[in-house]
Amino acid sequence: MHWQLLRWFYSAVFTCLLPWIFFRMWVRSLRFPAYRRRWLERLGHIPLPPLEKVLWLHAVSVGEAVSAIPLVHRLRAQYPQTPILITTTTPTGSERVQAAFKDILGKQIYHCYMPYDLPWAWHGFFKRIKAKLLILMETELWPNLLHNCYQRGLPVLIANGRLSPRSTQRYHWLGGFMRWMLRPVCGVAAQSALDAKRFENLGVAPKAIWETGNIKFDLQLPTYLADAGSELRAELGKARKVWVAASTHEGEETIMLDVYAALKNTFPDLLLLLVPRHPDRFNRVAAACQERGFQVVRRCQKQACGIHTDVFLGDTMGEMALFYAASDIAFVGGSLVPVGGHNLLEPAALGLPILTGPQLFNFVAISEMLMAADGVTVVADANALKTALTRLLEDDNLCKKQGFNAKTVVEENRGALDKLLNIIAPKFA
Repeated sequence: MHWQLLRWFYSAVFTCLLPWIFFRMWVRSLRFPAYRRRWLERLGHIPLPPLEKVLWLHAVSVGEAVSAIPLVHRLRAQYPQTPILITTTTPTGSERVQAAFKDILGKQIYHCYMPYDLPWAWHGFFKRIKAKLLILMETELWPNLLHNCYQRGLPVLIANGRLSPRSTQRYHWLGGFMRWMLRPVCGVAAQSALDAKRFENLGVAPKAIWETGNIKFDLQLPTYLADAGSELRAELGKARKVWVAASTHEGEETIMLDVYAALKNTFPDLLLLLVPRHPDRFNRVAAACQERGFQVVRRCQKQACGIHTDVFLGDTMGEMALFYAASDIAFVGGSLVPVGGHNLLEPAALGLPILTGPQLFNFVAISEMLMAADGVTVVADANALKTALTRLLEDDNLCKKQGFNAKTVVEENRGALDKLLNIIAPKFA
């Protein structure tokens, strides 16, 4: 009874906040128009035909979508007659899914936004979608979602499960209510022993938890990537050193540009390939580069990159692996500001020496593996970043050694995807 009252109160507050939520989305849409589209999907009006016996997979944003893509390919091969629905929360995650499966969307693969966590939104969603299994990538524990799954007898598997310290504290605040929320969870494939323990502490039965490792290690680089990377590198300048600063956030671009300006005195041919994390900031970052007096070429404008170009702005979606493949050294953003870092494994799989800030709470296990193998250098601030970059730019052997170490970590930790598929098989039988 107490759980039902809490869920009712939560739903009432959420409903009251909807005007503010949509207003915020409209404001964001002024910079990123995708936020003003497809609002009805968020209210449970799904523009899909009725689907039966669906394998439903939810990936919140870009990071989870990237992790899910190899899994979806394997599921397609294993269950060729089964429709697969992929839901996302963010437009960037949606774009990544649509780009990855553009040739088969609407056939075996379907996509829409996940509805907001409201009872009436889920009612509309489940009128059209009859799922047999829900796979939640990493952690998406919403009260009404889980309640509806429990009511409908829909088992929920948490794949690549991860709980950050912040999420753990937030869920612990619910106390005994978490056990009611987690009733439909039939299993957790945890990334690490620490994540497994945290899920157990929340109330998941130990026998329903497996430590599988991180499926991000099982990333498959496209076969065309090496050639495409060489082609882009030829456009950037084969004789130049290219430093990519990837997935940067507000505040980090200023640091990158300060360090780049300082390095130009010693390495005049150095090119900075700057890739902001969020598309709605592309124009602002371009303006910031120009205000500093740098010559900027934008990827989206398909301009030629000349010898006097200072900054090549990677302002497109879905090309991060290509940018890494065309670079010599990688800095991975979201790590000099309290965001928690971003995926270190793409540059590692390509054998690049990696630099990152200390804010890595979203990738604790991965970053610790790379640090232990001397495959990543953690820098605390702009001065440390400049020092580390100088060492790498002056020493090709050091670059090769750190890149080799990083790639070895990726190769030695593959296999989580096979373990996850073995867990899914009996639950989807």
